[in-house]
Amino acid sequence: MISRRGALIAGGTGAVAVAGGGVAAYKVATGDKPEPPSPASVNAEGKLLWRNWSGVQHAYPAARLAPKDEGELATALKVAQAPIRPVGAGHSFTALAPTSGTLVSLDAMSGIVAWEGDEAIIRTGTRLGALGPLLAEKGRALPNLPDINKQSLGGALGTATHGTGQKIQAMHGDVTGLRLVTPSGKVIDADATKNPEIFQAARVSLGSLGVISQVRMRTSANRRLRRKVWLEPFDEALANAEARWAQHRNFEFYAVPFTGLAANISHDETDDPALDRGPDQDTEFLLALRGLRNLLGFATPLRKAAARALLSTAKPETAVDEGWKLLSTERPVRFNEMEFHLPVENQLKALQEVVATIEKERPDVFFPIEVRRIAADDAWLSPFQGGVRGSVAVHAYYRDDFTFLYELIEPIFRRYDGRPHWGKLHTLNGGQLAAIYPRWKDFLAVRQELDPEGRMLNPYLKGLFGLS
Repeated sequence: MISRRGALIAGGTGAVAVAGGGVAAYKVATGDKPEPPSPASVNAEGKLLWRNWSGVQHAYPAARLAPKDEGELATALKVAQAPIRPVGAGHSFTALAPTSGTLVSLDAMSGIVAWEGDEAIIRTGTRLGALGPLLAEKGRALPNLPDINKQSLGGALGTATHGTGQKIQAMHGDVTGLRLVTPSGKVIDADATKNPEIFQAARVSLGSLGVISQVRMRTSANRRLRRKVWLEPFDEALANAEARWAQHRNFEFYAVPFTGLAANISHDETDDPALDRGPDQDTEFLLALRGLRNLLGFATPLRKAAARALLSTAKPETAVDEGWKLLSTERPVRFNEMEFHLPVENQLKALQEVVATIEKERPDVFFPIEVRRIAADDAWLSPFQGGVRGSVAVHAYYRDDFTFLYELIEPIFRRYDGRPHWGKLHTLNGGQLAAIYPRWKDFLAVRQELDPEGRMLNPYLKGLFGLS
């Protein structure tokens, strides 16, 4: 059996050999743009470089804190040099973390503190990849997980990071209580009845209210899921998407530009025995798509024909395992990303326009476009506040130009009433965000109350909130 990835891998090299004369030509054809220049590891003042995962954001913080417990965190925040910014895995593409002041890592504050029935109290420095097995020890799991397992829990919650599932909320939707350490060192417990306004503001707060040290989260039974992956023409994926979101526990699909194809992924609960997924070949899949781009980017019809021919024999893939092992994965190939969350009636129309625009204007793009659906919740700055939303995420290889995301893609998303993912590239701020978030002013009032001196605000957040 050949997988969708294997077909591209095998076929990509073959296509190049047919067109250009064998392995030597392939090596030349797949040459990349140079590695983007890296900032100096130490600046003129002797401060060490911090850089995010994709390399698009960096800073030279004056101080770095790694508190071991909540008391140490509270004491440190009172005297830390502003701006104070919490940081996790650096998977945000926006400038949420960079600071010339103090960078706070909660890596030393991780793990499950206690259980209250089926709710787990979890330190927010816990990485998602480590949280799955910790919950599984008790036979529990988080109801949903995002695509990448490297993020810290705090960073994922603070930016409204999500998975996919029309009836399943983003991760912060399962937070039932939290503990916030303010920049004055005060520790505040909040939930739906105790400090409810702080609770609704803090569940998605971009690290602007203080540092959330732990959360209480609902969990579900740690069930096995059956994962299926299959390819089909893009038009068929569009026609069937709504029915599949209604049918499957988790469903998403990837539109693959310049191929006319889409890759579908579904997850459903099962009692069947485990069936190994096998080696994760996503990296090879992306490299093969890049090879097709480099060889045939000059001719879209030829590129599409080659992709269809190469994938015509690809067979569906199936795996069965615990959900935390299947829903989140490694993503070693770096990229920059823009994702907007749209009203469901606009999602697929926006997607079609995005694909058409990329295929007309940007033959350098080869990353698949991720299409997901997320249930509504009521956190004030949740992109899913007020109704179910459909997300569309466009990626650019980290070595490639990504300004097209602002120039070509963001205007489409905004025309279709999209809300940006807080951790991904966008240009909205101030009044623009106030117009699409009904509780925007309420959030700003809570922020002002908890941090009147703006010690948690770096220049990016000041601009985002429309503050001088």
